[in-house]
Amino acid sequence: MPGLFSAAGRSLGFAGRLLLRVFLIVQSLVVVYPLLWNVLASFKTNEEVMESPWTLPASLNWDNYVRAFTTARMGDYMLNSVLVVIISMLFLLVMAVPTAYVLGRMAFRGRGFITNVYMAGLFIGGVYIIVPLFILMNNLNMLDNRFWLSAVYATGSLPFSVYLLIGFMKSIPHDFEEAAMIDGCGYFSTLFRIIMPMTRPALVTLIVFSFFDFWNEYVLALTLITDDAKKTIPIGLANLMQIQQYATDWGSLFAGLVIVLVPTVVIYTLLQKRLTDGMMLGGVKG
Repeated sequence: MPGLFSAAGRSLGFAGRLLLRVFLIVQSLVVVYPLLWNVLASFKTNEEVMESPWTLPASLNWDNYVRAFTTARMGDYMLNSVLVVIISMLFLLVMAVPTAYVLGRMAFRGRGFITNVYMAGLFIGGVYIIVPLFILMNNLNMLDNRFWLSAVYATGSLPFSVYLLIGFMKSIPHDFEEAAMIDGCGYFSTLFRIIMPMTRPALVTLIVFSFFDFWNEYVLALTLITDDAKKTIPIGLANLMQIQQYATDWGSLFAGLVIVLVPTVVIYTLLQKRLTDGMMLGGVKG
């Protein structure tokens, strides 16, 4: 009887692993296939997209990408997005890292209250305050400005960034700071020379998440930017989709979608290992 139960347990375990693998394979195909179809469609002519959407393209029509960059101005939109993402990231790091350092490693009256205020910000999305935000920025003449759009992005991501970094900051022994103070380092020197190198996994995780958030943001960019020359790539892609409904240039539309996807795929591919390690380490430390 013990052997029978043992054999049944092994059979159930094998069946469970097999079902899990089948589920993961199916899920991977569901995710990968639309991306692959989009890439193939970006090389097709309009006739091929409409008449044979499930077949391979007869030839690689690179003209679709040329039209996406020139006629649809995807290159200009991409440059705007790159500029906004870089400025937003600088804003965010300048604000989040010192804030998390102070709240995570220094004891002072009111620290708990300030920390709770930041944590409360996790539940306030930019969409919920978009009307008063628009009115405020309009009164201050901050609309149609990529610099202030970047400031809004960074401010909106600040609560999550502080929450993420505090967990790492608290886990670092205070002996490092004491040794740095003995060597003559001040607070800023300790932060930049000791604390930040030790929180590199958290910073990489923060940068990757923030990049995806800033790169794909649509609602705030649509509301706060009206000048076509300053619009980011999600807005440009939405405009391209509206135009192609009447121009029926499906090839350049799918080429524009691929152009949007390429930076995110490249960033994730290059930093996937560090991102995973940072998330796992953050879970243990938090």
